[in-house]
Amino acid sequence: MHPVEDDLSPEDFLIPENFNTSSGLRINILLCDSAQAIGGKLFVLGGGLSVIGPKAQPLALAIHVTVPWDRANIKHDWKLELIDEDGRPVTMGDKAVTVQGQFEAGRPTGLRAGTPLGVALAINLTALRLKPGGYSFVFSVDGDARPEWRSQLFVKS
Repeated sequence: MHPVEDDLSPEDFLIPENFNTSSGLRINILLCDSAQAIGGKLFVLGGGLSVIGPKAQPLALAIHVTVPWDRANIKHDWKLELIDEDGRPVTMGDKAVTVQGQFEAGRPTGLRAGTPLGVALAINLTALRLKPGGYSFVFSVDGDARPEWRSQLFVKS
């Protein structure tokens, strides 16, 4: 039986404390062929990608950030970087494969206090020519990178 909306309290929407970081943010990353972020939603093609190659192909990352109610209307700097299996930044030419930006979750009118807020990010990359081996896309927010904020990729020979 599902509770009626009036029976819910703000605590019913809280994410368990041990599931969050010190900032309260929760990050979900999906490696895919292509992604779009429109109206707070993610539209994904070819999601769940983890093995590519040997030919270069375009890649995308669909990222959903869950922001706690009390962290709304605060700007956050994010960064996504590609590292190899030894933890070194991957470069194309002399530039590291890095994308960065900012997000801020606003509180929509009429939303019940305590409701977590979502931010959708879609990052589409051109075809990367990567050597065979393992790689990780590492996502960080305000300089904080967590092990669970990674998406691993293997390039076959």
